[in-house]
Amino acid sequence: MKYYLIVDLGTGNTRVALVSSLGRILGIRTFTNTYYKDEKYPDAQYFIPNEWEREIYRCCEELHREFPDIRVSAVSSAGARQSIVLLDNEGKAFYGLPNIDNRGRDYMGQIQETDRIYELSGKWVTEDFCAAKIMGLKKLRPELYERIDKIVSVSEWICCIFTGIAAMEHSQACETELYDIEQKVWSTELCRAYGIKTSVLPPLASAGTKLASVLPRFIEKYRMEDNAVFVIGGADTQVALRQVPMKYGDIAIVSGTTSPVVTLSEKKYYDPQQRVWEDADLGGLNYLTEMNPGVTGLNYQRVKAALCPDLSYDRLEKIYSEKTEFHCTASFSSLLFYRRCSLRNGGFFMESPFSFKADKTDMCYAVLADIACSVYEQLYRLIDLTKNNSRYIYGLGGGFQSNALRQMIADLSGLELRLYPGYEQATVQGLVKLCNVSFNLENNYDSSDYLSYTPKKDSLIHKYYPVWLKNRVRANS
Repeated sequence: MKYYLIVDLGTGNTRVALVSSLGRILGIRTFTNTYYKDEKYPDAQYFIPNEWEREIYRCCEELHREFPDIRVSAVSSAGARQSIVLLDNEGKAFYGLPNIDNRGRDYMGQIQETDRIYELSGKWVTEDFCAAKIMGLKKLRPELYERIDKIVSVSEWICCIFTGIAAMEHSQACETELYDIEQKVWSTELCRAYGIKTSVLPPLASAGTKLASVLPRFIEKYRMEDNAVFVIGGADTQVALRQVPMKYGDIAIVSGTTSPVVTLSEKKYYDPQQRVWEDADLGGLNYLTEMNPGVTGLNYQRVKAALCPDLSYDRLEKIYSEKTEFHCTASFSSLLFYRRCSLRNGGFFMESPFSFKADKTDMCYAVLADIACSVYEQLYRLIDLTKNNSRYIYGLGGGFQSNALRQMIADLSGLELRLYPGYEQATVQGLVKLCNVSFNLENNYDSSDYLSYTPKKDSLIHKYYPVWLKNRVRANS
């Protein structure tokens, strides 16, 4: 038996877990990520790495106090995509650029040869990716840009903390838009397009490799094994997919803050109309073709907290299961992916005057149904483009804790939805499997051990979908 210290840095919060090599979570600690606005830009946010680092140490210390006899063999981490930390020439992290930072938006019109950038990187030119964030930083914060010695993803920043070594996993490198997805190397051509010096890019590393020994001070502080190592993780979506027995041609939905819909392939998929993103899988060995409705789960959390703080999620699920009609629709997902544009307008839509039948639980239901419809829209378009259409789809991520959402997606897609044990913490479980590989331990999948949701006909979501689509189009016409 081995034990691993796992750090999972999401968009909204960060989790630190102590997990056995069998995937049993002994303890887990969570903190909310803090962001600040940069007033020099219309829409820019940053975080202070030292603040997050202190919280990570606190979580580690609490887990050590709770389980003082556990000797950790490895530390590993995964992180939100399109999020980076800037290091100075002393290796100190001084600035964080999260995926929700859009400081590069005003400069995207200056980028030339956008088709070539899509061909090399698998991504269209947008402020979402790290290259745009760094370009925006260089424009209005040159003093910060000049301090940069290396950039690392948030997941490999944890590697810097525990080993002092800067590196970046291939799955995270592709999210910078400075990585040649086919050659599996940093691209001088892409760096030149964004005006970014190549010297800031760290060496590439592959997921599941023992990069280095954990620094002695952490081994002593947390009573780890004397030969404890850091095992490279990677981007949270790609790591999470290790939680299921995914094969070429399979399709998965990772439901969290956003809800990427992805299919796995051995060869790079190229769409001349640029309706998909092509992602590097862990180690750059395979490819993921992705469509994404943008922000989803975060919308539901916020609406539930604002409208129904007094009702538990379980109570809401019971109410949803008894619904036979809906009184409003919602539109809060943020991307019209296949058109490469953001949805700037959203809200609740209902008949006028306000119906006496509608209440706050109707609005929560509408937001959950908005997630299901937005995901389904990506799913059927991805299937149409790639022709990867198996009789089932995998579901993973915390968003699938909603029984109502599971059934909605199965009903809309007409496909069986499968959830394997541990889906709620898929990224943590994926890191465990990577650590096991590094120690030559087996990862056994019981192919029959999963929750199955089979599609139903004429359910409420089938009535909701056309009304939802009409209202969303009207709001964003």
